[in-house]
Amino acid sequence: MKIWEIILLAVGLAMDAFAVATCRGLEMKKFSVRHAIIIALFFGVFQAGMPLLGWAVGIQFSGYIEAYDHWIAFGLLSFLGVKMIVDSFKKEDVGQGTESTLNIKQLLLMSVATSIDALAVGITFALMKFERFLYVLPPVSIIGGVTFILSFSGVFIGNRIGLKFKNKAELIGGTVLILIGVKILLEHLGAISF
Repeated sequence: MKIWEIILLAVGLAMDAFAVATCRGLEMKKFSVRHAIIIALFFGVFQAGMPLLGWAVGIQFSGYIEAYDHWIAFGLLSFLGVKMIVDSFKKEDVGQGTESTLNIKQLLLMSVATSIDALAVGITFALMKFERFLYVLPPVSIIGGVTFILSFSGVFIGNRIGLKFKNKAELIGGTVLILIGVKILLEHLGAISF
């Protein structure tokens, strides 16, 4: 994968965390840099850790499914993208202006929930021949870093603007994941080469 593909993938994966961080910002009466950093760290660490876990599991089985690994990568990314697009049309009712405290247990659950899709992406890394830990470390670090930046921004934007753009962010993220899945499939079928 090229660097621009990894960045696009990271942005697509980070959209769930961005949306949730926006909701957290919406709940704050006053923007807190400390709270925004903690929220962004939780989301960034989990978003980086899940693909690493998925890669570790996937690398054990990649030899058995090598003949159709591109179909699996396409299927996983498309499924996640469609899920995000469907979620983008759901309405959520969150009230603005309530006092926000950091509930670590709730933050932990939100971090896991928003990074499950990254676990599946980690499996696709194993299928794409990221055979060594050092090969998977840069994309995982980029995913974590992009998620941190977008989550911090989400808290700030949520506090300033509200949920106006939450659904659009999920729609864009889902579309990006589907396009990356299609690209992987077309490359392996020899239809395109980048």
